[in-house]
Amino acid sequence: MKSWLPDLIYLDGAFRSGIAMFADDGGRIQRFSSDPADLAKAQRLVSLAMLPGLVNVHSHAFQRVIRGRTEQRTAAQRDTFWTWREAMYRAANQLTPEGMYHAARMAFLEMLRSGITTVGEFHYVHHAPGGAPYQDRNWMALEVARAAADTGLRIVLLRCAYVRAGFGRAADTAQARFYTPGPADFIADTEALRAAIAATYPPGRASVGIAPHSIRAVPLDYLCEVVQYAREREMPVHMHVAEQPAEVQACIAEYGLRPVALLGRHGLLDSRFTAIHAIHIDDEEVALLGGANSIVGACPTTERNLGDGVSPADRLLNAGVRICFGSDSNVQIDLLEDARSLEYDLRMSRLERVVLATGPEPEALAKRLLQSATESGAASLQSPGGALEVGRPADFFTVDLNDASLAGAGRESLANHIVFSLERTAIRDVAVDGEFVVRDGRHPLAEEITRQFAALQKTLWESG
Repeated sequence: MKSWLPDLIYLDGAFRSGIAMFADDGGRIQRFSSDPADLAKAQRLVSLAMLPGLVNVHSHAFQRVIRGRTEQRTAAQRDTFWTWREAMYRAANQLTPEGMYHAARMAFLEMLRSGITTVGEFHYVHHAPGGAPYQDRNWMALEVARAAADTGLRIVLLRCAYVRAGFGRAADTAQARFYTPGPADFIADTEALRAAIAATYPPGRASVGIAPHSIRAVPLDYLCEVVQYAREREMPVHMHVAEQPAEVQACIAEYGLRPVALLGRHGLLDSRFTAIHAIHIDDEEVALLGGANSIVGACPTTERNLGDGVSPADRLLNAGVRICFGSDSNVQIDLLEDARSLEYDLRMSRLERVVLATGPEPEALAKRLLQSATESGAASLQSPGGALEVGRPADFFTVDLNDASLAGAGRESLANHIVFSLERTAIRDVAVDGEFVVRDGRHPLAEEITRQFAALQKTLWESG
């Protein structure tokens, strides 16, 4: 039996004191107790507050290698998502399976250090350069899973279906590593990945979902077939939706409908469907997502970096749509920054404050954003974490109540301080299944991971 007694613990949307948390040897939460005898035998976490681990629903781990290398003008008249994408393709086509492992470990190390305990990895670099499959068609995905296991992060591998460059567009050789032309091959590869993951990792530590890349990259008949496959197995389905106006225009040109309307028309929206981004959507599409109990994965730090636009989070939440967060391109890995940016972007566009609060309570907004970063994320990935509750895994992080960014925060304003002011220096411990993977701000493999990643970057960017 494992037990912890922090100064404060976040339970049921409030910080409470004098409560110890107990978990079994497998890291599953068994009970909470205020009994003096239990408090006396629990491990004290002095001057620390404990929160449920954050859930990152949308990561492209390999894109960590292009951080800081796309912040200059190209020869294009306007630099946009589409010019950034060309630089991303160049990096994607240089990575070996070993390079993928080192890139993913670096990204996952940063996630853990920021309080993230679960990641949804939207994985689409499948094949060798040029597009020929590896002998093990899931080699690249398995290297990502190995990176998660070696760092201690819980992972849901969202295996991506990618078929074409877009409606009416010729095949793009830069995308050859991504393509799986037929749905039967995609399903067979996904089944093989599921079997390999189940045989290698404990239940709940690694699992598989599917990720049809986008409407522009996956034709409708293929999309319907792979979503049906996933539904029959109760797997999560994630998909880029309406990230860019050009995607919306292409969908209308091909199908006569906007993206979410098309998905709704064909019965593809449900509670296991997460629309990543969903920025350029109209009120009818908002209502469709809400009516289907679908989820939206917002990625504000990437969306602002790429100039994608502002999430219509106010309209989505008012329609009953749950929102969660992703680090996406990993230009910055800080889910609390994504949470505050969701609100701040709306403040800038609407010229008002406290837009997403549910009421006048002092911490209503912070609690709503924390729920998005934890419980809603876990629901999106069908992952067991997301809350400190009996029966769930003991996935948590602690913050130092004496850190400069939290100094003076009493219990009544601590959630506000954490969501809107916390610096990375305040995060001290991170546990997954009750095992500390970060202790007092340190990960045991940090130096090795950083060294190997630096060597990879030198190979990718300084050779020749």
